Amino acid sequence: MAKFFGTNGIRGVFSEDFTLEFVHDMTHAIGTFFGKGPVLIGYDGRESSPAICKVVSSALNSIGIDCNVTGIVPTPCLEFAVKSLGYSGGFMITASHNPPQYNGIKPCAKDGVEVSREDELIIEDIYLQKKWLPKPTKWGVTGTENRAIETYLKGIISHVDSELIKSKRLKVVLDLGNGAQAVSAPNFCELLDCETFLVNEKIDGAFPGRGSEPTPQNLSELSKAVRENDADLGIAFDGDGDRSIFCDNNGDVLTGDKSALILTQHILKKNPNSLVVTCLNSGSNIEVLAEKFSSKVIRTKVGSVEVSRKMVPTDALIGFEENGGFMYGKHNQVRDGCMTLALMLDLLATSGKLLSEEIASLPPSFTTKDKISCTAEKVPKLISTLNEEFPNSDISDGIKIILDPKNWIMIRPSGTEPIVRIYVESESQEKLDTLMSEYLEKVSSIISR
Repeated sequence: MAKFFGTNGIRGVFSEDFTLEFVHDMTHAIGTFFGKGPVLIGYDGRESSPAICKVVSSALNSIGIDCNVTGIVPTPCLEFAVKSLGYSGGFMITASHNPPQYNGIKPCAKDGVEVSREDELIIEDIYLQKKWLPKPTKWGVTGTENRAIETYLKGIISHVDSELIKSKRLKVVLDLGNGAQAVSAPNFCELLDCETFLVNEKIDGAFPGRGSEPTPQNLSELSKAVRENDADLGIAFDGDGDRSIFCDNNGDVLTGDKSALILTQHILKKNPNSLVVTCLNSGSNIEVLAEKFSSKVIRTKVGSVEVSRKMVPTDALIGFEENGGFMYGKHNQVRDGCMTLALMLDLLATSGKLLSEEIASLPPSFTTKDKISCTAEKVPKLISTLNEEFPNSDISDGIKIILDPKNWIMIRPSGTEPIVRIYVESESQEKLDTLMSEYLEKVSSIISR
């Protein structure tokens, strides 16, 4: 089991369990794993990110590795730039959707994808054994990289019918969440001649607008802006811009599962006989949809690393998580909020229908999730107690209790916060509400014993 890496990178509360001393030594470990430069460094808008960037660059230089800093960029921009511009690896300094006091590091391999679970353990072993690269004969140097955003946006546009999108003059509301997509998503919409309305557009590491994680509960301003401006769609990004939550032309917020289904349908119409990768906690309709287009679905443990690293060797076309993380293999096998927006614009331009009409055409599905505070020490007891009650459950990642194909509950510890998450899918809204209420009470009762 990884000691420092969680579900997605390394995170902690800055200056408490994520100190500059820790960053320095972990950078030595990651740099040693990369073995050579140049390495690309990017960061989100958190207040601690510039200081961490300086420590990362100087630590790399001290073991003889050259690096370039690209400044504030979304995580998928950093990843695409690493792959496209010939870097040996990348450091994204971010804590994604975590609260402002957190920060973290997401290491990116030279192929533009997060390092694998196996490589995370190798990095941790280097860190714990302090097996750094030997003292260099020549110090590394730090420069700047100014091509990342332009390279990223050109890469995205190459995968959609840009002329058709331009001809539709679509209206788009962007809730940038005070996060890193503020440096790229508005420019992207401008390149496609979209009429754009901005919400929470100022980069601010305190995330004062609605917090760093877009949820149905905090997107009322986005929904209102869509309705008031008669927009075709709205989209909200998380803090580092790799995840996106949509709302339709009526201002109704879509679950990550629903937007993934509608995008998958659009892509598979053009690319039948393809492969889709998704996590255990995604809804069951993806298998139904894939079969319709002679395609297959592979399920993984929860986490973008699990999905991304399964996509690479299988050459999967699509990957997604229920939290709004969508991956388009022709661009890069990572979550990418702006690429996802491009695909949704391509869908609307191609179909000529309203997004609400497209959603209505999907088979009905009812999914939800919630969370409960829970320390790591209590998790084994929680999972074992539930497994005793439901012995036929899948315990490969937390526990997934399958009542039947359309009714299941999944409970797993977060890899980034001291909580457990509860995911439920059901055949009706009424049963969904009942199951969630029942299992919130059940989990709370077990934890409190």
